[in-house]
Amino acid sequence: MIRMAGVVESVMANTATLVRSWRTAFLTLRDETSSHQIGTLASVLPLLDELLFAQFHSFVAAAGSLPPHEVTSDMMYLLKLAASSCSGSEDMKRALSLICHLVHNIALRVSLELSSSAWSDMLESFSKLTKFFIEDAGKTQVSENSVAIKATMDCLESTRHLISLEPRRSSISENSMLVEFLLHTVICCHSELNGYGPSRGDVRWSSAPRKRYVHQISLWKVQTTAFSMIDEAFSRVGSSLPIEIWQSVVEVLRKVMDALATKTSIVDDGALSRFYTSLLRCLHIVLINRKGSISDHLAAFIAALKMFLGYGLNNSSLLPCRSDRDPAPSSHKFIPTETGKKVVGAYRPPHLRRRKTSLEQPFTQTSSDHDSSPVEFSSSDSDYSDSDGALKENMHSCKARVAAITCIQDLCEADPKAFVAQWTMLLPTNDALQPRKYEATLMTCFLYDPFLKVRLASASTIAAMLEGPSPAALQLAEYRESSKCGSFMALSSSLGQILMQLHAGVLYLIEHEKNSGLLTSSFKILMLLISSTPYSRMPAELLPRIISSLRLKIEEGFPHKNDQSSFMVIAISCLTAAVSTTPSSMHINRILQAEISTGLFGGKGGSGLLNTLFHYAEKVTNPTICLEALQALKTLCHNYPSTLALCWKQISTLVYKFLRTDTFGFPSLKGAVGHDVASTVDKVVSGAVKVLDECLRAISGFKGTEDLFGDRLMESPFALECVRDKKISSAPLYGSDGAGVSINNLSGTTEWSEALEEHIAISIHHASGIVWAASITCFAGITCSVFSSLEIRQQRFILCACTDGANDLNPSVRSAACRAIGVIACFPEILRSAEILHKFINAVEVNTHDQPVSVRITASWAMANICDAFSHCVPVSSLDMEANFRLLKSLLECSLQLARDGDKIKSNAVRALGNLSRVIPFNSSLKLESCDARCLGTSKEYASAREHRSNFGCMHLLERIVQTFLSCITTGNVKVQWNVCHALSNLFLNESLRTQPTDWASPIFSILLLLLRDSSNFKIRIQAAAALAVPLTVSDYGSSFSDIVRGIEYILENATSDQNSTPNFKYRMALEKQLTASMLHVLGLCSSSSDEPLKEFLVKKAPFFERWLNDLCSSLSTSEVDGVESFQNQKRVLLSKAMQSLIDVFESKNHFLSAQKLQKLLSVCG
Repeated sequence: MIRMAGVVESVMANTATLVRSWRTAFLTLRDETSSHQIGTLASVLPLLDELLFAQFHSFVAAAGSLPPHEVTSDMMYLLKLAASSCSGSEDMKRALSLICHLVHNIALRVSLELSSSAWSDMLESFSKLTKFFIEDAGKTQVSENSVAIKATMDCLESTRHLISLEPRRSSISENSMLVEFLLHTVICCHSELNGYGPSRGDVRWSSAPRKRYVHQISLWKVQTTAFSMIDEAFSRVGSSLPIEIWQSVVEVLRKVMDALATKTSIVDDGALSRFYTSLLRCLHIVLINRKGSISDHLAAFIAALKMFLGYGLNNSSLLPCRSDRDPAPSSHKFIPTETGKKVVGAYRPPHLRRRKTSLEQPFTQTSSDHDSSPVEFSSSDSDYSDSDGALKENMHSCKARVAAITCIQDLCEADPKAFVAQWTMLLPTNDALQPRKYEATLMTCFLYDPFLKVRLASASTIAAMLEGPSPAALQLAEYRESSKCGSFMALSSSLGQILMQLHAGVLYLIEHEKNSGLLTSSFKILMLLISSTPYSRMPAELLPRIISSLRLKIEEGFPHKNDQSSFMVIAISCLTAAVSTTPSSMHINRILQAEISTGLFGGKGGSGLLNTLFHYAEKVTNPTICLEALQALKTLCHNYPSTLALCWKQISTLVYKFLRTDTFGFPSLKGAVGHDVASTVDKVVSGAVKVLDECLRAISGFKGTEDLFGDRLMESPFALECVRDKKISSAPLYGSDGAGVSINNLSGTTEWSEALEEHIAISIHHASGIVWAASITCFAGITCSVFSSLEIRQQRFILCACTDGANDLNPSVRSAACRAIGVIACFPEILRSAEILHKFINAVEVNTHDQPVSVRITASWAMANICDAFSHCVPVSSLDMEANFRLLKSLLECSLQLARDGDKIKSNAVRALGNLSRVIPFNSSLKLESCDARCLGTSKEYASAREHRSNFGCMHLLERIVQTFLSCITTGNVKVQWNVCHALSNLFLNESLRTQPTDWASPIFSILLLLLRDSSNFKIRIQAAAALAVPLTVSDYGSSFSDIVRGIEYILENATSDQNSTPNFKYRMALEKQLTASMLHVLGLCSSSSDEPLKEFLVKKAPFFERWLNDLCSSLSTSEVDGVESFQNQKRVLLSKAMQSLIDVFESKNHFLSAQKLQKLLSVCG
């Protein structure tokens, strides 16, 4: 104890001595510097040597015994003294470096108490010192072990340590100051390197002296540390750094990357690999924390990053070798780069490994029966933890390649639209299957890189390029043979070539790759490719090649036993995507027909796509594969209906087996796990019923249940040129009595009868709600002709199933029932039965108040269809009948209420209300002040049906309908606005309103003109223009006629100045045609108007009308539908009426010259 006490006393005495020495030294220094007029380092250099540097280690040890604030004050004093004296002799340089070293050592041992201002002062001092050291190193071209470089590293490491301490670690301002200091250091190094850096080749073997190369290495190491510290700063507070800091970092990175891009190759060196990796990781962290646009830097970054795709792979031993028995390159067969387990041999000590690496090529094998890849030896960095030489350098270059590819992905995600222009820089347009025949691309990295991490990074980047806005841009791609492209290749042709190479590379990997991660990535890329490629503009055999490759791989199976099922599901899913592309492929259709003609065997002895799918659809022991195969069959039925209709027998048999679950070999349902199995089985059975549904639609020629186009669009001869006619088998037969069904329309009756008796009769009583819902959904695909040809009992079965389903407890069943009702209620047989129609309306009306939104959406859609059918098929004269009146009242109440729901329901409600407003008998004698307060327009309470009928059609109701339309058009989304415009067209068609005052119409015309002028959606503008052309007389327009003529003329005259976005471009012609039709319509009425200012306006615009009408007359001979004589006559009539009206106006205003010009034009066109 006494001895220990003595030791403690000795230590304490020694510490006290060191503390006194410290304080004496700094007091002396301060006194000495203050005694000189200019207190510089040179004036106290002898004292520094005597008091500090001679006792360097003692002072470092004494720092821990002093108060932190005192140590901080003394260190700041030294730094300021040093920063003010950055010049002088070698002794001065030595003193400056020792001060930096002292500060660094003390900072590691003492927690310096730096305020924000002190931190700023320290960084300012370090900035001056590092600039001095770097410039001095450039003059002397010293090595990385020189005093100047070591001092610079001490400055950097000191700040790295200090910033890592709380609370400075999370300080935004102090991290910002640090980044500015680091950027200053990088710029200094870059300026020194850029002054005499080699312009090409490997600097180690250039004519520059060895000493210069060593000096450059030292500056690269300084930059490596600086970029790593910037990376760390952004990792800490990157999302909070000011945008000015972010922009400064991007600009500095741009300078460094530009310098790299000027070189013909990048140096492959261990130190440089670390520098490149640090640089690229810094770029990555800056890009993922982006605060502004990088469009101005995109091309420059890509040009530099592309150089890293083949970095470190110049050694021929890293390229796949081809044996003599390998096929020629033109056959697109080559040695696969598979990824497997690491091959382990006998242990060799490191010194022998180094020698072997330098002398041999252990990874190259020419044996055709053992295809291996360097990836097998480099699956992780740990493989090189005990290695030296080339393998270790390869690991460093691998990290650089991964970092560069990651940055490419970051740039793609930062600006996907602009990135499309860089595709030709990064992806091959030819020879993708040749290993680096020309230059490295993302595809060659994906196919051939010897490191797994690089291949996975490449796969991720290619997938990112195919996602986002890229699919829209790829629709421009078209494939042309390179020999036909000439010296210049358009972007569309380049994209077509790239897509072809991507398909070739991905299909090859799917066929040969053994690594599960790469195989998964390959399938993901293929799925994105299928969804992005415009196959109608590509070689016709491309899509069949995809399907054939996938089918063969599915039949062959996958090498991973544990992942066999998951890969099988992914492969069939890709197959489904391939057969779902539109338009459908004639080549695939012929292949399917050829397979059917040879006979389908359900996978037992047969080959082909259909046989494969039928085979796997019956694999109920693996429900996920089974379900995916069923989905593929469903897609085939939808996309190739005429061909798959020939497979009815096989599909019917397959579905019947699924419905008899007790005999089809489903897994037994037991215990808690059994519940999950039961759910999976229900999904499979539901999938089978959906295949049946799609096949029935294919057989009966069902075309869909889309909404019809507005009548006014169909009536206009100019607008009709751009209207696509939709043939809807389930739609009501408007304008037809529906009597008599042709033999051709009877297609599908036999199959439907069989399905009702053998399949749906079983599935409709299934315990699972999803199976029941799928069964009722089948009725939404029945056509009018098939329904009419069924037996009465079968029709009643369908009707009862729909009404019962609409009252079920399961929301999915109710939704399916409402959709079926929305289709069937449009059939003439249903419309002629008030009883059935009333049941349907009641069933739908109840579901419009349902809690789930999905049910309300479907119910409102059905309600709109019923209203559409009702307005077309029920004569206005029959509305006085009690039954029809009740139906109309019920539909009107429901529509008005639904118009207050969400946008998806509101759009259907507006469509329904518009259809009803066309047939409501409005009565001019029922003024607002004389109407019963309990009318439909103000209240839901009625004294009696007779009393209410006497008030029906009052101005209250008209006002409420108009206000509903105006409210929806101002608050609804795009679809709601379009439906409101269509509904207003129907309202203007109401015959009873033509005898009413038009005050109610003024706000409607104003809102239509506003939409026509300002809406960004061309479809809305088209429908608004069509609605404005509905009224037949000037009096129907009321006081708004003049505004409408002026508004349409202004929009038509300035139509060419519209800025068209890509989604609207395809509707531009349709808008111009509809504007033309609307303008001609209102011009034809101008002569009957008494509005003198309007006539003055027409005279003023006479030159425009003359040019415009002359162009229209010239276009009559070049119309797209010249073969339809009646159509051409309609256009001539419309033109003639408009010109004659203008002639009358011009003559009435004594504008005879313009009248004569139009008269001459009229005689030519007439």
